Amino acid sequence: MNVKIKPAKVFSKQSLATEIRNDLTILFFLALYSVTLVGFVINSEIVSGGLNGIGTLVYYASGKMIPVGYTSLALNAILIVIALKILGKGFGVKTISAIVAISVFINIAQSYITEPFLGDDKAMSAVIGGILIGLCIGSIFKAGGSTGGTDILALIINKYRDITPGKVILYADVVIISSAFVVFYLFMGKPAMEAFRIVVYGFVVMAITAYTIDLVLLGSQQSVQMFIFSTQHEIIAEDIASNHHRGVTVIHGKGWYSKKDTEILMVVVLKNEIQDILRVVKAHDPEAFTSIGTVTGVYGKGFSQIKGK
Repeated sequence: MNVKIKPAKVFSKQSLATEIRNDLTILFFLALYSVTLVGFVINSEIVSGGLNGIGTLVYYASGKMIPVGYTSLALNAILIVIALKILGKGFGVKTISAIVAISVFINIAQSYITEPFLGDDKAMSAVIGGILIGLCIGSIFKAGGSTGGTDILALIINKYRDITPGKVILYADVVIISSAFVVFYLFMGKPAMEAFRIVVYGFVVMAITAYTIDLVLLGSQQSVQMFIFSTQHEIIAEDIASNHHRGVTVIHGKGWYSKKDTEILMVVVLKNEIQDILRVVKAHDPEAFTSIGTVTGVYGKGFSQIKGK
């Protein structure tokens, strides 16, 4: 009887170095996220979204007796146990490690940072805090990490309801941030208008964070679609394909006003390559007509790869 033995999986030095670099990147941005959250958001009495937002509500409702990290860790632990039963073993060590790390970092940050970085300027705290939080979360995602929290809740609900994870996270954040009015008005004794402002600052943080995450994740990977109308289309197409290594599609068209047949070049490039293509067009035909439009996603060779099976 022949027995086939599967070869052991070999990790190259390069892949190991990449993995270590990603882990260190995740750890660094988790620490920076925690400092930012405490110094710009929590200490400024602003409630952000996610489980850390719930932790902030509990922190202030308890008279600052229960640190945010403890509440966040407890809620994450409950969600992970539920998710393991419902979704199976789909959560890796990285997710659990990140949850523990972020809870520890937040508690440490709260021990040493007792005042808001920008004093009473809640507006600037919300803006700068939102930018830095978005930068940290986007960088963590980019390195293959996760912050857990409402992401886990979204996956659980999505299994039973036809609601996208993005909508679940959005609805959860809206409820959490809106709850700040009740906590600060009833438990903290803040005037109604001040409690309302706290809610508004929370939504500012949420919006800026979401926008910054998109910038970090898309950034230079954002693609554009260019249509080039030129009598020198053959020379331009050859230059783009040979010297800039981008595919060019020739579309046969007809000018309705001139009634003449024309050739249209369609090129899809990364956003940071636009100027290179425009220089090519100008060099061969300064009178060429070019239109540029942003596309939602481009998948294939030279661009993003389709994930999943």
